[in-house]
Amino acid sequence: MRARSFDLPETLPLFVLPGAVLMPRSRLPLNIFEPRYLQMVEDALRSPHRMIGMIQPLDESGETLARIGSAGRIVAFSEQDDGRYMISLGQVSRFRLESVQDGFAPYPQGSADWSDFDSDLGGPESDPEWNGPLFLDLLQRYMTAYDLSTNWEAAREAEPELLVNSLAMMLPLDVQDKQALLEAETLGQRRELLQGLLEYELRGGESDEVMQ
Repeated sequence: MRARSFDLPETLPLFVLPGAVLMPRSRLPLNIFEPRYLQMVEDALRSPHRMIGMIQPLDESGETLARIGSAGRIVAFSEQDDGRYMISLGQVSRFRLESVQDGFAPYPQGSADWSDFDSDLGGPESDPEWNGPLFLDLLQRYMTAYDLSTNWEAAREAEPELLVNSLAMMLPLDVQDKQALLEAETLGQRRELLQGLLEYELRGGESDEVMQ
């Protein structure tokens, strides 16, 4: 288990942001500029756990939130001359959102159930069916097709968990796809889902049935 000097809180401040997911044992850089979220960062920094729950909205209004989010601890921050905060969240654990609480804070807060995600508190996961050359070949074809760039030397040297989780966070996938990747129970399931999404995109969004 990873050592920590704080208990997982029952209530978390929620940063509601489409396309932003925090995978197990990953870090997420954030540029904070909205007044309500600036207040959230300041309040989190004063708390014992310094944690923020990242969660995606599932509709354009932002009123329907995903049931699964991921909490990170502020592990680095800097205040900019224009008042913005640049922060880095180090993932602690995913959580199940039990309810959104009304309160005096200008930002949303939620009741968190941590019980389904003990694996997040352990060491790195392995993927018994990992095939690095196959995965990297698929990734290269996807990146070329969508005119995206990456550090291929770093990608080849990265551990499977770091590579898969980083891509799940960084690639321009839609909200529902990112949510499915976040909710995958194991690294192998997440890698398999990510491969399927990349293959789907390379077919131009057509399913196997359409292609036949």
